Amino acid sequence: MMKQAIVMRTDLKMGKGKIAAQACHASLNAYKKADRYDKRKWEHEGQKKVVLKVGSEKELLKLFHEIKNTTSLPCTLITDAGHTQIEPSTRTCIGIGPASDKEIDAMTGHLKLL
Repeated sequence: MMKQAIVMRTDLKMGKGKIAAQACHASLNAYKKADRYDKRKWEHEGQKKVVLKVGSEKELLKLFHEIKNTTSLPCTLITDAGHTQIEPSTRTCIGIGPASDKEIDAMTGHLKLL
C-alpha cells in the first residue's frame, strides 16, 4: 500500500483554510517529485494521505533534512509567501511521498495526527 504524509507545524496557529492550502501545496509538490510508477500505484490505490503535526520549525526542519539525507523519498518543504496570515518566508509544512506505507511510517511513525 502507498500513501502520502503531510507534516504541519502547529505553533503557527494558522486557520483551518490556511492549513488546508498549505497541505495542498505540500501534497502537490511532493507528488511532482515522485517517480511515475509510484504516482500511478498511489492513484490506483485511492491516493491515501495522512496529516501529521510537529510543534516547531526546528522539529519540521530536522525531519525534512533527515528524510532528504537518509532516504530517496520524494519530499518537499513549503515556504509561505506571506500574503495572508503569516510572515513571508515562513516554513509551514513538508510533503512526503507518495511512497510505501512502510517507508513513510519509518520516518513519521512517531508523529501524531493533526
